[in-house]
Amino acid sequence: MSARYEAIRQAAEAAGLIVMGALDVAASDAKGIEGGTLILLGAGPGFWDTFTAAPESVDGVPDPIDRWSTRVVGGLAAGFGARAHYPFGGPPYAPFIDWALKSGRAFSSPTGMLVHDRVGMMISYRGALHFAETIAFPLPMAPSPCDDCLEKPCLSACPVGALGAGHPYDVPRCHVFLESNAGKSCMMEGCAVRRACPVSQGAERRPAQSAHHMRSFHR
Repeated sequence: MSARYEAIRQAAEAAGLIVMGALDVAASDAKGIEGGTLILLGAGPGFWDTFTAAPESVDGVPDPIDRWSTRVVGGLAAGFGARAHYPFGGPPYAPFIDWALKSGRAFSSPTGMLVHDRVGMMISYRGALHFAETIAFPLPMAPSPCDDCLEKPCLSACPVGALGAGHPYDVPRCHVFLESNAGKSCMMEGCAVRRACPVSQGAERRPAQSAHHMRSFHR
């Protein structure tokens, strides 16, 4: 691991983000970009406190988290001489799922949703930094956390079976459930499937943050 990577990691954490993966772009054949190094940034344990103290959280303008991300990730890019990419603002959209999978730190779970080696299913990529040069970064140390998960609670956690094995995510069924009294738990605490993943505890996700994301999803 290089001193430059460590400086980027520390600056990201000071800004309320964590490094969720990194790629040698050419070696990984990452889509949509050419050469250099890509560092993926996302919400970690410090994100919600940082965001709720920021002006975007209280100014009443739509898309507060995306606007916060643009400012913060854009600032990191400017400070380190990188180009910022975001998972929003399209179409076209940057291929974050491809980048996540090729980082070796995110995987397809038994439900088909992404699972991350640190934050489980509580994944929230907020941006990426693309550097023209090669930066040494820590290589992934473990396979998918799902490989050692014997009970696989994600497969049975959805109260209405909208997420499970052998079928795609039934989004309409999920929305109908969220409108019901029984769906209040998912609306206020976050998706039951995401919460069921044991690795999701690593995100230290606040219920208020999950409720914000659920409102955005269900609106």
